[in-house]
Amino acid sequence: MCTYETTYAVMDGSAKGPNSGWFHVTDATVYFDHPVHAMAEHTLNIDFTDPAKGPGARVALELSAESARELIRAVQAALDAVPAALTA
Repeated sequence: MCTYETTYAVMDGSAKGPNSGWFHVTDATVYFDHPVHAMAEHTLNIDFTDPAKGPGARVALELSAESARELIRAVQAALDAVPAALTA
């Protein structure tokens, strides 16, 4: 069952996709739906984009729910491991 629940976030970072150079990332779209490529019924899908640069400025992730939760834990652990002054 699809919920069509989609979350958007403003980003400030960089991404690099296959056969492309680095580009500025300004947006993230996050939703739980059918994947395009991953071999699963549903995945957490994250698209990092710069809409101003067109559809080629995109990096997409399709993660199982378990992998998505592990990524959240790893990101939080990495941020918690450095002095707060470095993340301000």
